[in-house]
Amino acid sequence: MTRCRLCGSEAMASVVDLGATPPCESFLAADQLDQPEPAYPLHLRVCTDCWLAQIPPLITPEETFKEYAYFSSYSTSWVEHARTFVADAVQRLGLGTDAFVVEVASNDGYLLRHVVDRGIRCLGIEPSVNVGGTARDAGVPTLTEFLSPDTGSAVRAEHGPADLVVANNVYAHIPDVVGFTQGLRALVADDGWVSIEVQHLLTLIEENQYDTIYHEHFQYYTVASAIRALASGGLALVDVELLPTHGGSIRLWARPAEVAGEPTQRVADVLAREKAAGLQELSGYTEFSARVAKVRRDLLRFLIEAAERGETVVGYGAPGKGNTLLNHCGIRPDLLPYTVDRNPYKHGRFTPGTRIPILPPEQISTDKPDYVLVLPWNLRDELVEQLSFVHDWGGRLVFPIPELSIVEVKR
Repeated sequence: MTRCRLCGSEAMASVVDLGATPPCESFLAADQLDQPEPAYPLHLRVCTDCWLAQIPPLITPEETFKEYAYFSSYSTSWVEHARTFVADAVQRLGLGTDAFVVEVASNDGYLLRHVVDRGIRCLGIEPSVNVGGTARDAGVPTLTEFLSPDTGSAVRAEHGPADLVVANNVYAHIPDVVGFTQGLRALVADDGWVSIEVQHLLTLIEENQYDTIYHEHFQYYTVASAIRALASGGLALVDVELLPTHGGSIRLWARPAEVAGEPTQRVADVLAREKAAGLQELSGYTEFSARVAKVRRDLLRFLIEAAERGETVVGYGAPGKGNTLLNHCGIRPDLLPYTVDRNPYKHGRFTPGTRIPILPPEQISTDKPDYVLVLPWNLRDELVEQLSFVHDWGGRLVFPIPELSIVEVKR
């Protein structure tokens, strides 16, 4: 990578190099195990002019998202998060039944179904054929498209401008950040609102959340770099909320620049936190690679020592972040014989690169392992409750990030 995709600068500095891995959602069928598997470099750099952290666009969104393995509705806490957001947004913006809400990357309708329930007109824009079909089956109007300026203009011409445009956990997934932002501006009414949720680079760095670096995530935002990104499409940041989701996210409230006005004090407060953490100078990034290496060593040491004691460790979950972790650590079935997942789409498949079998969750109760390695650590509270049954045979949970922790659960 020689140029920043946001500002065009060539001043790019290395943050962490995770080697080469397959795309994190390219789960393998059994008949693919003897076939070659492509792997791509996974090297995070930061632009020292606009401070957007980014990886090279080595795979295209079309390769990843036309058929997608992630269905949002399988996370109970995420569905509840969406329900709460809709209720709060309706109140905050005064949305009535005459309003129009658009969600970009609407997945299986996990959020817009709450909008439908309120009798508010809405539309999802979702590029994945399979998950978009699930949304339509659930009664959520969904257009199968990627967002671009042309798509945004076409939707606006057909349906009218949106009072609210929602873009949750997608702003990192698009290599053309300028074109995508222009698409958001095309969708939103001239006096409307855009709400974006995206992982916060501040917590990623502070909490060693390096497994959220994968090829689907092309960039990683601070509020400072998000302001630059929004401005590239004619939007201005008005407010920001700090969220616990995905280990630490930011919710950006933006409006067309012409009507935005002055940002809230919360924007200034978060900008000050980022500056204090050194994220607008190289000093904030220099120690990250060493801390990543320690996470790897600690997890491998635990798995090897458990194997030598004759103890069993299996996985819970097969998220994209888990595949970054498994590949970076070089974990294979000799150390983790299988993982389980609630999503039936993944059952009978194998994790990319590491070739670990993915089984239904009931397998844990059958085998009664000594430890369950929780790969979606961002759902810690939800999964400690869901997996409390491992206490029945004295099993324990293992969380690898931000540092290795072993948890004894109770019924």
